[in-house]
Amino acid sequence: MEPTEKDDLHPVAMFFEFLQRTMVHHSMWYAEVRDRMGMEKASEILDNAWKNSLAIQMKRYAKIFDLELENGMPKNWTQLSEEKQKNLKEAAALNWLATDGVWFQAVEFAEGMTLAKACNDAAWEKFSPYEALRIKRLLNLPEFPGIAGLKTAMEYRLYGTINKQSFANETETSIDFFMNECRVQLARKSKGLDDYPCKSAGIIEYTTFAQTIDARIRTKVIHCPPDNHPPHYFCGWHFYLPY
Repeated sequence: MEPTEKDDLHPVAMFFEFLQRTMVHHSMWYAEVRDRMGMEKASEILDNAWKNSLAIQMKRYAKIFDLELENGMPKNWTQLSEEKQKNLKEAAALNWLATDGVWFQAVEFAEGMTLAKACNDAAWEKFSPYEALRIKRLLNLPEFPGIAGLKTAMEYRLYGTINKQSFANETETSIDFFMNECRVQLARKSKGLDDYPCKSAGIIEYTTFAQTIDARIRTKVIHCPPDNHPPHYFCGWHFYLPY
């Protein structure tokens, strides 16, 4: 066990340490409620718990940093330029992606690629429907919003903020979705590496997301690594209503 550095116990370092513990504890509460009551109910309870938690935290930090709050948010943040507000949202999404990658590599370096991929797939099986439920609530979508509702919801995913994506062949009962620029795959490409074989995770990710938005929607793979794919997209998915 490595000795603790003095800097690790600095009050500011401990502030971030406490934030990390809070985040983990928050996640454990959600996971326990989900396992006992189901994802739908857990999402509803999380909605209330998060709103109350955020309000409490913002008031406390506002006192320390002399921030004026407006509708629960730092007023000087809400008055940032449109570009900076967009950058702020993008930074949060990029940090999410970086954290996901850090977790993958931590498991890969400790236990190997096979277990890292298994953990990754299992994590997506839980996260993707969770994200869909959050978006469905934020947009106030009906129980069965159809293909149009799915298309709108896809634009509010974390990936929708940091990757370039597109839709084609849209009808009332089907649509094709393409991930034209994927930061993970582009980073690998820049290093001369092959595409990351994300098909197993993708099937879980897109199928559970679509069915959470609308339980009637089915998903088919068009292309996804390790499949060969055209140069203008990395993966493609076909969503349809089976009638």
